[in-house]
Amino acid sequence: MQYRKLGKTGIQISAVSFGSWLTFGKQIENKIAETLMHTAYDAGINFFDNAEIYSRGQSEIVMGNILKKAAWPRSSYMVSSKVFFGYEDSKPNQTGLSRKHIMEGCHAALKRLQVDYIDLYFCHRPDKQTPIAETVWAMNTLIQQGKILYWGTSEWSAQEILQAHIEAARHNLMGPVMEQPQYHMFEREKIEKDYLHIYQYEGLGTTIWSPLASGLLSGKYNNGMPTDTRLNIEGMDWLKERMFVEGRIEKIKKLAALATELGISLPVMAIAWVLKNEHVSTAILGASKLQQLEENLKALDAVPLLTDEVIEKIETILENKPVQPQF
Repeated sequence: MQYRKLGKTGIQISAVSFGSWLTFGKQIENKIAETLMHTAYDAGINFFDNAEIYSRGQSEIVMGNILKKAAWPRSSYMVSSKVFFGYEDSKPNQTGLSRKHIMEGCHAALKRLQVDYIDLYFCHRPDKQTPIAETVWAMNTLIQQGKILYWGTSEWSAQEILQAHIEAARHNLMGPVMEQPQYHMFEREKIEKDYLHIYQYEGLGTTIWSPLASGLLSGKYNNGMPTDTRLNIEGMDWLKERMFVEGRIEKIKKLAALATELGISLPVMAIAWVLKNEHVSTAILGASKLQQLEENLKALDAVPLLTDEVIEKIETILENKPVQPQF
């Protein structure tokens, strides 16, 4: 396993990590979840990603039970949660980033995960109804109380992240140190363009979700729609529409052919491509089968295969490289 700095923090995070979105407490049995967690840990993964909204809290319950049973040294792994969408009935104050929901959401996540503190706590989306200063104060309070160690954002714009840093600096509080954006071969603007100033001036760390474009870059959809995938889970129509953009499957077939030339699988190449970016602290892997996780773990060894020549071939296929701003 390789380890990278999480932005400007002092912690080392495994270059690939493991997440439970759409799987734990929903798509897979708890015993399979336990096997996947142990396989990830044994491979050197030290970050496990979760959120209050994942299976309405059930995902954290499953992960918490696994962690308690495994009894790994608490210093040997990090666990996250995210607050915003809620885990109850979506009544007033049960969602968002108000001080009330942040505090109550954190306490509930601690109980579900059965840990004394959460290493990385994310604001799962920006809250247009709550002043950013209120959110920053609440997160700082949780840090002072020892209930979380670091806080960050997920799917926030560069402007919103910078505003959080301004508010933190104004009141001598802890600002966000990591962002969790979607990043893969078809989703590049934020990581490769929008956040450039934040990397430079604030030392932003990133925990990438969906490096395989929700399975699209695994190649499993190249010949039609299989029935046992996350895109067929009830309520995932929005994700299916977002992923199945005209022309993508043809590009994926070309990428698969290139991966074959390199002697690796398409998903391994796709994850290695994400890891090639110096601004990626960790790429979160998701899996519903052991074989998937074992295959995707090979991506670390494949990074050196992505030479400048290979990257250029990939860019020729993708035709979507963000235009860099002029500083």
